[in-house]
Amino acid sequence: LLWLTYLSRVDSNRPCTVVLTEPEWKALYNFIHKTALLPQEVPTLGQVTAWIAKLGGFLGRNADGPPGVKLLWQGWRRLFDITETWLIFNTS
Repeated sequence: LLWLTYLSRVDSNRPCTVVLTEPEWKALYNFIHKTALLPQEVPTLGQVTAWIAKLGGFLGRNADGPPGVKLLWQGWRRLFDITETWLIFNTS
């Protein structure tokens, strides 16, 4: 998670597949956007880092800095459960 935090601050335009597996980013996208449709392009690392931090309680206000390791850890734990549930309902 420390590596994710650093990488998202240094190179946030990389594709999220550097860090997340395909089911993880798809489950995250569906959960955050409340839709079953997926985007044409893979989200960026900066986008998914913000979404994971949001799962951990990050508010993202103007005066807030970038999310830290603690919020990413809390969000990562939720992402694991979301991904497991997504796999149950999306595996044929």
